[in-house]
Parts: sequence; structure tokens; C-alpha cells
Amino acid sequence: MDILLVASAFNSLSQRLYAELSDHGHRVDVVLASHGPGPVRAAVRELRPELVVAPMLKTALPEDVWREHTCLIVHPGPPGDRGPSSLDWAIAAQAPRWGVTVLQAEAAMDAGAIWAAEPFPVPPVGKSDLYRNEASDAAVTAVLTAVRRYSEGSHKPLPQTDESVSVVWRDPFRQERRRIDWQRDDTATVLRRLRGADSQPGVLDELLGREVFLHGGHSEDRLRGRPGELLAQRAGAVCRATRDGAVWIPELRPRKNSGDPAPFRRPAASVLAAFTGEAAPRLPEAPVPFELPPDRRTWTDIRYRQRGDVGFLTFSFPGGAMSTHQCRRLLAAYEFALTRPTRVLVLGGARDFFSNGIHLNVIEAAPDPAKESWSNLNAMDDLVEAVLRTTDRLVVAALAGNAAAGGAMLALAADQVWCRTGTVLNPHYRRMGLYGSEFWTYTLPRRVGPEHALRLTTDALPVSAAAAERLGLVNRLVPAAPQDFMAEIERLAAGLATAPDLDRRIAAKAAARATDERRRPLADHRQDELARMHAIFFDPQAPYHALRSAFVRKTPSGSARPLAAPTGDVR
Repeated sequence: MDILLVASAFNSLSQRLYAELSDHGHRVDVVLASHGPGPVRAAVRELRPELVVAPMLKTALPEDVWREHTCLIVHPGPPGDRGPSSLDWAIAAQAPRWGVTVLQAEAAMDAGAIWAAEPFPVPPVGKSDLYRNEASDAAVTAVLTAVRRYSEGSHKPLPQTDESVSVVWRDPFRQERRRIDWQRDDTATVLRRLRGADSQPGVLDELLGREVFLHGGHSEDRLRGRPGELLAQRAGAVCRATRDGAVWIPELRPRKNSGDPAPFRRPAASVLAAFTGEAAPRLPEAPVPFELPPDRRTWTDIRYRQRGDVGFLTFSFPGGAMSTHQCRRLLAAYEFALTRPTRVLVLGGARDFFSNGIHLNVIEAAPDPAKESWSNLNAMDDLVEAVLRTTDRLVVAALAGNAAAGGAMLALAADQVWCRTGTVLNPHYRRMGLYGSEFWTYTLPRRVGPEHALRLTTDALPVSAAAAERLGLVNRLVPAAPQDFMAEIERLAAGLATAPDLDRRIAAKAAARATDERRRPLADHRQDELARMHAIFFDPQAPYHALRSAFVRKTPSGSARPLAAPTGDVR
């Protein structure tokens, strides 16, 4: 079937539906609605799709489009739920379960007939994490069901006037509802409000006399202070006291009208450091070791733990982006992990993003973005090279969530890539105007062959977990729910560590690395890749700089048809 995806952004859900529908044999095109109704109408006229699916829309479909074509809207709420802030309400109400509904477009928002619906659990995680995982899993199931029913032609969608559908309109979840009263709200309330707005729109608040949006929230078990007081910093995050405890806030975003030249999300401590005047405090560092006692409830983006012969180096960076500092800290943790007596080392977080490579927001905010790009890329290369040169144990990259660009290449540097079935990979750099580094010219052809490596990096399309396994990018699919992924990884890693042929596999790995090094040293790959990247970074006219700025500042750039003519990052 010919299907047209209409989306305000080619976000994680849009990418996943593109990949999954393509896997099912459908011909899928994408048009961005963020450029206005014109490109949507033009795409419909040109492509004449059999079905239009809108996985993520901030504006309504043109009336002439939905009147003349069957258009299915993916709504992140259960049947009868209406309004633009469904997940926000679910988190605020502490709903144990929620749902995704696929309904037919009509004049009234979310009021069309229901083609499919799928429930999902709501764990205590941030809204963006929930959206990319439990909600995304449910959306894929519901959309595939709706598409099958449409193609069969025998299904009659359920009108929302049916007595079995309980209609509830939910108003937009505005900042007045999100606001934190630091003097009165307990830690649980503060965390719920922070998590309900972790990616967008953030919680509007005031720090050091400036209005900022708070992004992300994690509990702290030891630090205490006056409610609202800034207590400490750690790895770019800041700790703030609540009425009965404290929370860690990883990122801040200045308001657009604040006069800050970088009004976008970045590490909280760096935003505070940019505030001028004597009011900006020097917050004390509150470091923690890589290995923490299991009973500690505190935030850190990098942890190490060990179970028998298996080491687990877990990391979780907001948005999957890794700055120069984060790459260097993760490399230090990796080197620490190599000192431990293990035979298997697992890399990756418990859920959500694995890695998306260099940190474009930090780069955009830097005094010299070209110089920071170069530093960030070299720090990322150092990390990937350390993984590639590990020959005394097997390294497993465990992808609970999506990976892109240099983050995908970090995963491919491991001996085994184990991937949750809901994961999407973007093993390319082209949509940011980059050639790429992180030893991709070595790892990608080694896994999929030169022909497929060229196609992946030039087509620059998202790849589903199933397709990645068929190509050889992934060694094992893990069909687990997001909450169960890490437990399954631990079981599989324990089995690998006790496998009778493990010593032989480690020896074969070391021999293969030595052979590859004689054939072409890793240093040659790195030198050639970095030469191309240096030329891009330090050319003010290179498209990378405009594409990076548009991506970070969330301004439209290039074509409304990102798959036909790649012009923007798809992370």
C-alpha cells in the first residue's frame, strides 16, 4: 500500500512508523506539515497515496485533504480522550495505564471514528521517555492494526458517539498547572511536575532572578537545604532543595525573550554559569563514585555495577547527546570498568536513548562552535577507539532505545549489539551535513559490507531493529517491554559469561583485531575521517552550521520532504 506520513517533525515516533511500515512492505513517503498546508497538499497530489497517516501533528490537516482522502490521526490518549496535552494529564493524574488511539481525521479535534486503540502502562518516568517507549510501542501496534483493517476493507470504524466510548476533553496543560511551589510542594509533587514537562515545554521557574525552564527531575536522598535553595552541582546538573528533600535538574532553558543568545536546553550548570553579575553562585561539587551502593537514591548519568563475571556500565544523557565533558567522563568510567575482573562488559542505559553522538546544543552555545565541534568529536573518537581496542573481554552494546550518528557507531564498536525490538537506528550523518567519524569507515563496512554501508550513509533513512538485524548491524533482538529490558539483558549477559566457548571467542576477537590493524590501522581511519570533518567544521559556509542551528533552535530548514531530499537531522 502507498502510505503518506504527515508530521510536524520527523521525530522518534514518525521515524519508527516509517521504518515499521516499510518493513511490512508498504511504500512510505513523508511530508512535513511544519512548512504549512501547501507542501501537504502538493505531496498528496503528486503521490496520490492510498492512505494518509499523521503520527505527530501540531496543526490540523487541510480540510480538502481529509475530506478527499482517508486520513488517520495517531492520538496519544485512550478512546474518547481529546485535547493536545494527553500525556501531560496522564502523568499529572498518576494514571497507571493510558492508551493510543488511531482515529479518522475530521473537523473537530480528536473526534473522528476510531480505527484502532492500544493500552500501555505508565511507569514513573519522564514524558519524553514514556512517549518514545511505552506510547511508541502502543502506537505502532495500533497503526499496524488500523492499516491492516483499512487494506482489508471490511472494518467499520467505531464512532465516538457509541455508548462504549466515554468522551473527555482535556484542556491544554499550561504553565500555571506546572508551576512548582518550592515552599509547599513535597518532593513527589515536584518530581511529577518536572517529569511531566521534561523535554517540552519544561517547567517555567525563576533562578537567580532569571526566568528559566527546568527540564528533567531526579530524587536526591542526602542533600538538604531551605526549600528552593540551590545546593550543589554534579556532571552539569544542579540540585535544588524541596520542602522535604531535594531534586536534581539536569538541564535548563532560558526564555527566548530573556536576552540570552542561547535560549535552548543545555546542562543546567552551564546556563547558571552564563548568568552575569555577582548573583551567580559557585555551587559546590557533589561527586559520587562510579559504583554506588544499591540503596542510594541520587542522580548520576554514569554508573558501574558488577554481577559475577559481567560488568554493567550504564549511562543516560538527556536527549542522547554527549558533550565533550560527557564523552571524557564516560571514557574514564570505561577505563575504570576495564580494571575490574570481568569477562563480559555491557554498555548502555536501562531504557530510552543509547546515544545520538555529539552534543549539538552545547556546540551551538559555545563561543567558538567550530572549535567545540572539533573537541567534542575527538572526545567521542577517543571513547569509540577505547571500545575497539578492548581485546581481553567481550563488549556488548545494549540498546534500550534509539541510537543515531556517532552514537550508533559507538554501539557498532562493540562485539555484540543487543537491541530492544522497538529501537530505531540512524547510522548516518548526512542530514546534519557531515561526513562522520567515530571509525564508521571501519565498523560499518565490517558489519554490513561496503555496498550496504554506502547505502545507509547516503540514503540517510531510519532503520528498524528488525531491519538492522537482517543487515547485520544488530546481533540479537530483545523482545522486551521497556521496563523489562535491563532484566533480560542481565540474564543474557550472564549466559554469555558462562558460555563454554567464551575464551575461544575472546581469543578470536583479539586475533581479528590484530589482523585488521595490520591491514589498515585504526589511526588511518581516524585520520582520514577527521580530515574531512575538520574541513567542514572550520568552513563557515558549510551547511552543517546552518543545519545545526536550525535543529537546536527548532526553526524550519530546507525541504518539507526530508526523505526525498535530506536536509536536516533526524535524531
